[in-house]
Parts: sequence; structure tokens; C-alpha cells
Amino acid sequence: MKILGIIKSSLIDYPKKASTVIFLGGCNFRCGFCHNPEIVYNKTNTIIEIAELFEFLDKRKRFIDAVCISGGEPTIHPSLVEFIKEIKDKGFAVKLDTNGTNPEMLKSLLEQNLIDYVAMDIKGPFEKYKDIVRCDVDIDAVRESAELLISNESEDFDYEFRTTVVKELLNESDLDKMIKEHPGAKKWYLQTFINPGSILDQDGIYSAYTKSEMEVMGKNLCVNVR
Repeated sequence: MKILGIIKSSLIDYPKKASTVIFLGGCNFRCGFCHNPEIVYNKTNTIIEIAELFEFLDKRKRFIDAVCISGGEPTIHPSLVEFIKEIKDKGFAVKLDTNGTNPEMLKSLLEQNLIDYVAMDIKGPFEKYKDIVRCDVDIDAVRESAELLISNESEDFDYEFRTTVVKELLNESDLDKMIKEHPGAKKWYLQTFINPGSILDQDGIYSAYTKSEMEVMGKNLCVNVR
């Protein structure tokens, strides 16, 4: 498990908490619009040692409430559970960003009360998943992870679903179908696609809906827009 990036202080990644965000290398999806290709492919020159991270967190305890673990896809790493245990032992809340393809690990983390918040990316309706993530995907695993979050009634835990809306991949009908495939979702955010200039599929043509188009879809579907 490699830490390939860090945001030392963020006020937007964990709701109502100041957090440090770390990015673990590697991912089992190949979404063309992903803006972290160097992390997906483990090709960044920046590697932060775990001991170095923990030393940093110890020094920042007065200023940081939580650690957000992102990627890539964190749950592809078998050592993630023990890693999070060490973070929790230091007194930090933990937010996990995941694509939901490892429900066994997610269930273990939830049962051990090791995660306080989960942001799960729902890529689209099940029928379009493979085309969007550009690899084979176990839809039953994604569905199970979503159901684990929806059914969790702990007062100390919260979650959100989120979907990056790329104009060439998803329309309002797709979004409606996708939302209906996960009944009972507590919070859902539609995220506007942003091309930072370096995405995984440099040859692909991806564009964003306008702000007003996103707002109309959010209103029609009764979900939030970022």
C-alpha cells in the first residue's frame, strides 16, 4: 500500500470537520474521466511513508479532526483495516472514499466501528457500469456495498452517494434509473465533471453539463448538486 498524495488540511472533504486527505495508489476501475491517472497507475514520484504520515498527524492533532482516505480505490489493499486502526487509535475520525467493489472489507470496517463516514461513488445505472468504468465489474458487490450503507442505523455513522456526471456518459434518464436502483439512499450528490487538464483517457472526449443543466437535473431528481 502506497500513499501517493496528501492534502494536509481541507475543510471541504469531510463534512463539518477539518481533515487531512491521503491518496492511496492503485484502482480496479479505469474510468476515462478520472482526474487522478498517476494515482490509478501508481506512477507518481511522490511516495509518503506511513511512519511519516503518522508523525505528521501527531503534530497536527490540535488542528485536524479527521483523516479522509481516498485513491485510487483504498479497499483493494488488504492492509487497509490495520492502517485505519492505527489512525483511529490516534483519535481521528475516518472518512473512506470507495467505489463499493469490496463489500467484505466495507462490512468489516463498519462492524469494527473503524469508519465514521463513507462517500461511495455510484458510476451509473447497472446496465452501463462496465462501459463507464471500462473493465469487468461485479454489480452484486456494488449493490451489496450500497445496501450496507443504506441499512446502517448507527447514530455515529454517516454516508453519501455521489456521481460524477459526464455529458457523453450519463443523461437524466440514466441518473433517474441509477437512483431508483438504490432505494432509500440518505444523501446523493451529482458532481459536475471538471477536466483539470490531465485525465486518465487523454484521447477521450468528455464534457460537463452547464451549471443550470446540473441544477435542473438535481431538482427533477430530488438530489443535491455540487
